[in-house]
This record gives sequence, C-alpha cells and structure tokens, in this order.
Amino acid sequence: MKQVQISEELFMLLLKYHLMDIEECQPEIRKGLEHKLDQMVKRQLYTTYKTAPTEEEREKARQEYLDKRGICGDFRW
Repeated sequence: MKQVQISEELFMLLLKYHLMDIEECQPEIRKGLEHKLDQMVKRQLYTTYKTAPTEEEREKARQEYLDKRGICGDFRW
C-alpha cells in the first residue's frame, strides 16, 4: 500500500481534532485534506499521461490533467 505525506500543520490539526476533541479545527482539516486529494488526483493523471500504453489514453489523461490544473485551452499544445 502506498503512503501519503501530509504537512506537519495538517497532522497537528488532525491530532487536536481526534485526540483532544477540538472541533474548531474541522474546517481547516477539511480544506487541507481536499487540497491533498486534489494533488494526488493531479499526480495520478500526470503519471497516466506519461505511462499510458496507447496514444489515446495518454491524450485523454493529458487533457484531464490540464483541466485540473486550470490551464486555459488557448495555452495548450
């Protein structure tokens, strides 16, 4: 199973929330985890783009990656 790294700040917020029952941390935790998930999805799309067996799959992954990155269609090749 793969491992995921998170920032020390997010880790501390998770500790406060789960071990010390400080519920005020929940919005920041949600934001941090959503950001991390978005980064993981982008990385997976980029990896697929670079390693896909067919040209069609590579182009599909490239387009999805560029969409996730917010790259305007005018700046794409």
